[in-house]
Amino acid sequence: MKIIPFEQKYRDDLIFMILEAKNALGRVPGLNEDLLNIKSYYFDKGDMFWIAIDENDRVIGSIGYNSISDKEAMIHRLFVKYNLKNQGIGTQLLKIAESHIKNLGKTKIIIHLGNKEQWFESWSFYPKHGYQEFKPNYMFKQI
Repeated sequence: MKIIPFEQKYRDDLIFMILEAKNALGRVPGLNEDLLNIKSYYFDKGDMFWIAIDENDRVIGSIGYNSISDKEAMIHRLFVKYNLKNQGIGTQLLKIAESHIKNLGKTKIIIHLGNKEQWFESWSFYPKHGYQEFKPNYMFKQI
């Protein structure tokens, strides 16, 4: 596996991977608008979006962020292919994003998680990496 900045040629594979991941959680798969144009939602704003790809050049994970201010960023779209969870892929994606954000001089990362029943995996994952709830459906971490 390797983690690389998003490239347009992976768009459809990324979308498919995320829809599969949502379906595996028992959610009705829906498409977030930012995934249709990652360049304008992330790169054109000076932010980043990474994908994890396997040895077959298939997308198996994703993460992006948007700057909120000069000191804060919000993580988006941390997904791992549903049948590859609990192998450290999500942790590696999160570490890359956190390191990049910290190198920009930002000191706080925020994540919107949705409700605990639908996103139970996220509510378990982020506290293991130092995130704390600060208001309903939101966590943060000082970096």
